[in-house]
Amino acid sequence: MKIKKVMALAMASAMVMSMALSGCGSDGGSESKESSSSGGDSKSGATEVTFWTLNTRQNAVDPIVEEFNKANEDVKVTVSYYDTDGIKDACKVAASSKTMPNMWFNWGGSLGGFYAENGLTYDLTQYAEENKWSEKFTQTSMDLCTLDGKLCGYPTSYNVLGIYYRKDIFEQYGIEVPTTFEDFEAACATLKENGITPISTAGLNGWHTMRFVELLIEHYAGSELHDKMNTFEESYDNDAVVQALAKYQEFCDKGYFPDGFLTQDPNDTLIGMANGQCAMDIQGQWQDGKIIQEGLEMDQYGVFAFPSGETNRMSAFAEMTQFNADNTDEELEACMRFTDYYYNKENTEKYAEYYNLPLPVVGAEMPEGQPNVPVLLETSEKNGIFTITDQAFPTEVADVLFNAQDAIANGQMTPEDGAKSIQEAIEAYNNK
Repeated sequence: MKIKKVMALAMASAMVMSMALSGCGSDGGSESKESSSSGGDSKSGATEVTFWTLNTRQNAVDPIVEEFNKANEDVKVTVSYYDTDGIKDACKVAASSKTMPNMWFNWGGSLGGFYAENGLTYDLTQYAEENKWSEKFTQTSMDLCTLDGKLCGYPTSYNVLGIYYRKDIFEQYGIEVPTTFEDFEAACATLKENGITPISTAGLNGWHTMRFVELLIEHYAGSELHDKMNTFEESYDNDAVVQALAKYQEFCDKGYFPDGFLTQDPNDTLIGMANGQCAMDIQGQWQDGKIIQEGLEMDQYGVFAFPSGETNRMSAFAEMTQFNADNTDEELEACMRFTDYYYNKENTEKYAEYYNLPLPVVGAEMPEGQPNVPVLLETSEKNGIFTITDQAFPTEVADVLFNAQDAIANGQMTPEDGAKSIQEAIEAYNNK
């Protein structure tokens, strides 16, 4: 597909999402953003660069930018903030109008790969070699940021997802941490019988509910077939996917997710666990930081790998900062100085709960006061990982999966038709 066509679709999608979010009074929707130009007025002769990032990190980014601007008279950084889906849409729209910022937060896989494939992000391969990044960053994080043959981002986190659970709720109802899929189903049944919603999830924009669906696919397909399906070597229109979608439908029908979850904000799923209404949530190591930010009791929260039945692999993904391919040498140098400052030891310790720690750097230490982080990482090393689906899939295929999830939950689509629709989207993508 030509880039112009992709951009046109992105702009239309962003407009639709903006209207939808404004209709439900969402905070920080696709078109909403706040700007911070910490450090005062424009500095004479300074290199001015722009940075787009997530609004969940603003409490750390604002003071970091202010301190950086004060300490660096020759550089001025200005920040704009977006929510998770807002930054995806804003970047696509900006790309279509040639108004990309100098640097922006992004994920790996197909999300970051779009900008590499279309020549929009700076190829850092030579820069990394000249500056010995192989001695700074872990090889895994470098590999996950290498897309379309280019090192297309500065690695900022490596994340694995597990099942966060309320230890006190499990203990209250005599539930052991599940080690088999049957144990997991039994735990959900016990929780529901006692008025506790088993799984906190939210379907707005699809990606949070997808985290559970992909685990079901991993369970029924097994790791080998799942990997081949995600690289489009094998069809998604198969019995394993139908079984997974049927089990998802069963969980919906049994009320194992919150009432009205399809329209709820995925950024709010911790609320259900915090107030004791829900017992589990699929999250990565950033969840320890959120628990701290909300002033919750950390010792009430534990984590385990979903018992898929084979190796219990965990989904994983990378995050990075990408840099505009049109940056001048001066702008790139300013961006790098800021990014190095943002991720230096002093700031990551001072604002630890606003980073996904440990950083993907050689010799990184586990964060203090975040006990579930080492459990997640050590378990993933033992069990293995697979790429999270919305980074394994191109956006147009992921959107079809998201739509199928909604339709199946609403009884408007069968699991068989859901599997068929995903494969049709894959074939359309392959044939474009």
